[in-house]
Amino acid sequence: MSRFRQQDNLLGQSNSFLEVLEQISQIAPLNKPVLIIGERGTGKELVAARLHYLSKRWEQNYLKLNCAALNESLLESELFGYEAGAFTGAQKRREGRFEVAHNGTLFLDELANTSGLIQEKLLRVIEYGEFERVGGSRSVKVDVRLVAATNEDLPSLAASGEFRPDLLDRLAFDVITLPPLRERQEDIMMLAEHFAINMARELEMELFSGFTEKAKRTLLDYDWPGNIRELKNVVERAVYRSNNPHLPVHHIVLDPFESVFRPKGRIKTQDRITTVVPTAVTDAEPMNESKDTQSASVIVTAPQHQFPVDLKTLSQEFEIDLITQALADSQYNQKKTAEKLSLTYHQLRGYLKKYNLLDGASEDVDN
Repeated sequence: MSRFRQQDNLLGQSNSFLEVLEQISQIAPLNKPVLIIGERGTGKELVAARLHYLSKRWEQNYLKLNCAALNESLLESELFGYEAGAFTGAQKRREGRFEVAHNGTLFLDELANTSGLIQEKLLRVIEYGEFERVGGSRSVKVDVRLVAATNEDLPSLAASGEFRPDLLDRLAFDVITLPPLRERQEDIMMLAEHFAINMARELEMELFSGFTEKAKRTLLDYDWPGNIRELKNVVERAVYRSNNPHLPVHHIVLDPFESVFRPKGRIKTQDRITTVVPTAVTDAEPMNESKDTQSASVIVTAPQHQFPVDLKTLSQEFEIDLITQALADSQYNQKKTAEKLSLTYHQLRGYLKKYNLLDGASEDVDN
C-alpha cells in the first residue's frame, strides 16, 4: 500500500473531488469492472491505480495499456497473447496482458478507440473469464478485474453504433466521472503549490517562496482545458524559469508556444486546405486602413464543393477557420481575438466553447 501512497497525486478538498474519492473507496473492494470517464488530464490513470491498491488484489499485478497507441492486430496480440506460428515472426507462444494480470487488475485507457473485434473479445472475458490467444483454439481462463477509461461519451457512441452497447452495459457496473479542474476552484492553488514544491525540490532549490497575487489570479482565472496535467506543466515551467528561489513566482506562461516569431501554419479541413499567409499591402488596398488591419493575416481558401451541400456544416467550418486564424494572429489572446472579429469577449467565449477551441487560448498576455 505504501508504494501507491507515495505516488498518489489525488489531492483536493472540493466537494466534487471528495465525492469521487468516496465513490472510489466504496467500489474498490468489489471484484467488478469500473468505467472511468473524464476529460484529458483529469487523473483517470491515478484513479485506476487507487482502485487497484485499495482492493483485495493490491498485492497482485497491476497492468495498464493505452488502447489508442496500437492498431487492432497489435492490440489484440498485446491483450490476449498469441500462439507460436500465429503470424510471421511469432516463433514462440507469448502471454498477453490478461494472462499476466491474472488475479490482479488490468487498466485499459482510451477504450473508445478499440475496434469491434477487440470489444467482442473484451465482452467475452468479462462475461465468462476466458479468451483465446491469437492463432489459438484453446480457451484460456483468467481472473482479472478490468478497469477502463475514456474521455468520450460512450452512451452516445453506443447509440450511433460505434461502440458495443452490451460491452458498455457490462463495463458500467459503476461509472466514476471525474470533474474537470475548472469545476474544482478550491483545489487549483493546493495542486499548484504541491507541483511547485516538488519542482523546487527537483531543482535542488533552498525553498519555494510561493506565488504572487498576480500569479495566483492568472492560475485561478484560467479555464485549464488540459486540466491537472496542464496545471502541472505550467507550474513546473514557472518555477524553473524563476531566477530567485527567495522571491515568489510572479510570471506564469500559459502557452509555451506564444511568441511573436511563431510561424504561421496550415489548417486542413474536410473540403479544403486553409493557408495562413501575411497580408501584403498593395496599391488596391484602401489608404485609410488601420495598422492592425494591414499587418493582419488572411485566410486563402480553395473550396471544392460538390452539390448538394450541407450549408450549416460549411458555415460552421468557415467560422472555425476564421476564429482559429484570428486566435493565431492574436497570439491566442482571447481579448485581442474578440476585437479582431468585432465580437464582445463573452461572445467569443461562446464560439470557443461551441467549437471546442478553448485549448491553448489564453484570456490575457499580461501574466
